[in-house]
Amino acid sequence: MSSLFLVRHGQASFLERNYDKLSAKGEEQSRMLGDYWAGLQLGFDRVYSGPKVRQRETARLVGEAYKRAGLPWPEPVVLPEFDEFQAEAVLERSLPELIESDSNIRRMHQAFKDSQTRPEQFKTFQRIFEVVIGRWADGNLPLEGIEPWADFSARVQRGLARFPENGNRGQRIAIFSSGGPVGVAMQRALDLSTEATLKAAWMVLNCSYSEFLFSAGRFTLSSYNATPHFTDPEFLTHR
Repeated sequence: MSSLFLVRHGQASFLERNYDKLSAKGEEQSRMLGDYWAGLQLGFDRVYSGPKVRQRETARLVGEAYKRAGLPWPEPVVLPEFDEFQAEAVLERSLPELIESDSNIRRMHQAFKDSQTRPEQFKTFQRIFEVVIGRWADGNLPLEGIEPWADFSARVQRGLARFPENGNRGQRIAIFSSGGPVGVAMQRALDLSTEATLKAAWMVLNCSYSEFLFSAGRFTLSSYNATPHFTDPEFLTHR
């Protein structure tokens, strides 16, 4: 059996013009994960990341912790299969019309605009996000030029399938990605519906990791959404 550690990137830059970069907290989360793994002397045979800046930077900062500890860290290889779905584009394209046509979303959007604190902003935004992405994933918001959920899911599944096929027997592999691909990995391991897959994805904390055991014809969940490297609740973030 081999093991695959699928890591969600550290906290990104929520509500900034460029979301696709780690926040200061996201950088610290990544260093903490690296220090924790290095302290365990947890060695990896291969390391991969999705193509997003936040994914690649998380892998880089974890690797720097290994180098500080004098431990080997494979050069990360970018795999497009582990890119996140186009959530920002879905919201940008669909939300203005939904605010006009759907009173429930209009109320949620107003609550978001009225939010006075950062935690309130996160909470009210997440409500909108889950409803809109849920409709899109179910095929009720077809958006030309945006990869559909079914295609996204199939892409991640192809990425996951390549490891048993490549004969990585007895290896330990790390992949730095995002919440969506973690949800799809859970779907593969537990045969989840789309709705349950999304619920699993919503729960994934920044810079948490989930471990899967695999061999030819087998892909099994070992641990999900683990954060033993965070002793301060301040670092337990979703956005």
